[in-house]
Amino acid sequence: MQIKNSALPAFTLLALCCQQAWAGGLMLYEIGTDNTGLANAGAAARAQGPSTIASNPAGMSYLPGTQITAGLQVLYGDLSFDRDSNTNVPGSGSGNALDPIPGGSFFVTHQLDDHWSVGFGQYGDFGLAENYDNNWSGRYFAQNASVLGVSMVPSVAYRFNDQWSVGIGVKAMYGMLKADTAIDRSPFGLTDRSDGQFKYRDNDWGFGANVGVIYAPQPGTRLGLTYTSKVDLNFEDKLDVKGDGPLLRRLDNANTQLDMTVPQTVTLSLFQQLDRQWALLASVNWQDWSEFGQVGVQVDTTANNAQSTTIDANYKDTWHLSLGAQYQATQQLLWNVGVAYDSSAVSDSNRTVTVPMAESWRLATGATYALNKDTDINVSWALVWLGDMPVDQTKSLSGDRISGQFDSAWIQAVTGNMTWRF
Repeated sequence: MQIKNSALPAFTLLALCCQQAWAGGLMLYEIGTDNTGLANAGAAARAQGPSTIASNPAGMSYLPGTQITAGLQVLYGDLSFDRDSNTNVPGSGSGNALDPIPGGSFFVTHQLDDHWSVGFGQYGDFGLAENYDNNWSGRYFAQNASVLGVSMVPSVAYRFNDQWSVGIGVKAMYGMLKADTAIDRSPFGLTDRSDGQFKYRDNDWGFGANVGVIYAPQPGTRLGLTYTSKVDLNFEDKLDVKGDGPLLRRLDNANTQLDMTVPQTVTLSLFQQLDRQWALLASVNWQDWSEFGQVGVQVDTTANNAQSTTIDANYKDTWHLSLGAQYQATQQLLWNVGVAYDSSAVSDSNRTVTVPMAESWRLATGATYALNKDTDINVSWALVWLGDMPVDQTKSLSGDRISGQFDSAWIQAVTGNMTWRF
């Protein structure tokens, strides 16, 4: 829709604020399963437990009987911003913006007959949360922000023969968005320089699908290909705006919609059993982050007066490469190890303090121990190294600028899970 001139100042302010409202989106490989210890290597081809529902539903056809996996994990790390002399907003340091984030997952599969298998998975594979100090010098860009997606995926698989299997899962994702951002009131002619603030909260359901195929040309060799469709999340809430001034008052309680797209992905994986003890695993993965960077914003400040625009964050698609190995040390103990590289969805010039994404390296390991023939326990660990991430942002309306870099940023995941077979 065309934006009326009378509404342009208020809408401009809202659009600048809403650029911060879709922060922290990341596609997670760490979802409380043994895949964590392999850095996603071989994920679409392993078919070694019920968590294959998340990585390739065709893998259910390799699981006999009824199997259940339940897992817990915690993500923690260091994301601290070191500002430089170009920053023109007074304030404190950022502090560590990453609070520990707990998570969990649950999967169950059941073999109906020699061809059909069914299953269900619940896991959180999208999102991250940031919690900066409220008075830090980048508060006009972000204070607190989180976007989280929890997926529920009923699935079915069909095995044609010893070589070919296919699977499909219907993904229902529950998305949760929260954003708090300070507002610099000085550009609006207000002599009181105290900050305003806007808050935005909403939840929404989005739907998609996981589709996969596994080809086993010979015993011990599996190739897996998985497509995960995009999921559209449409958040709608009334803005909670605090601060005096006519523009801020017009925005308070304004009905606002943000349209976000969780990226579609394609994964190709290899599982190769080398001998009785060693197996080699590898994956290549594409993620459609360029579409995630296109965020639709619509605001209705008065009755029947809705304006809309699209914010372009200049994101680009990413590639993931991973290599891993499994070592059967004893009859009960299986070791996993993996390393992975992910390209960056943003260039240095487009990086923001709200979405501090960069190229990353993963180093991972884990172990699975068979308590008995029907029960396994797994503990895994992964380090995601982001390194130094420079940021230089300026708000066109106010001239507020935050400049500096995140120093030696990293995230770690610690995961534990159990699998039962019946």
